[in-house]
Amino acid sequence: MLADKWNLSGSYFETCNCEVGCPCVFLGPPSTGDCTVLVAWHIDKGNLGGLDLNGLNVALAVHSPGHMAKVKWDAALYLDAKAGEAQRNALTQIFGGQAGGHPAALGAFIGRVLGVKAVEFNYSANGKKRSLNIPNIVDAEIEAIQGQGGSDVTISNHPLAVAPGESAIVSRSKRLSYHDHGMEWKVSEKNGFYSPFAYNGP
Repeated sequence: MLADKWNLSGSYFETCNCEVGCPCVFLGPPSTGDCTVLVAWHIDKGNLGGLDLNGLNVALAVHSPGHMAKVKWDAALYLDAKAGEAQRNALTQIFGGQAGGHPAALGAFIGRVLGVKAVEFNYSANGKKRSLNIPNIVDAEIEAIQGQGGSDVTISNHPLAVAPGESAIVSRSKRLSYHDHGMEWKVSEKNGFYSPFAYNGP
């Protein structure tokens, strides 16, 4: 575990192949037997010790071959190419789970790391839409579904959460395509969530 304290806050979104209202977050089985999920974070403010992590992006592509709480996941980590070597090392340790905090709780589910790459990120948070493009690897966009009176639909206190303490805004994907590490996903009109996030450790 890292000796230096660290803090990250910003916005995140995820989208997967489950139907809207993904049962995995309630510790149910995936809609189709397995789950393929892309999670993306934009760090508004972040530091590890004296190292500035402001403005950087991270993404994680996960394949769970069954119930997400009962099987180990395959995962690939993507780091912002704008980051310097020290920043990439810090983000790898934080999002790989070695630095404690909530990413370590998520990391405990990962059985196999397929790779870690520095890539170009095009992350957008615009109104009720969230999107990410990583050239030749990821193209994803979600939009919040409309609730009663045009309000957002939210879930809170769900047991499997990327951003604990935050209400997730329920969304539907415009598209999710992913191609890397021998995996190829192409889905649309499926589940999405977004919210702020805040992590810290140790």
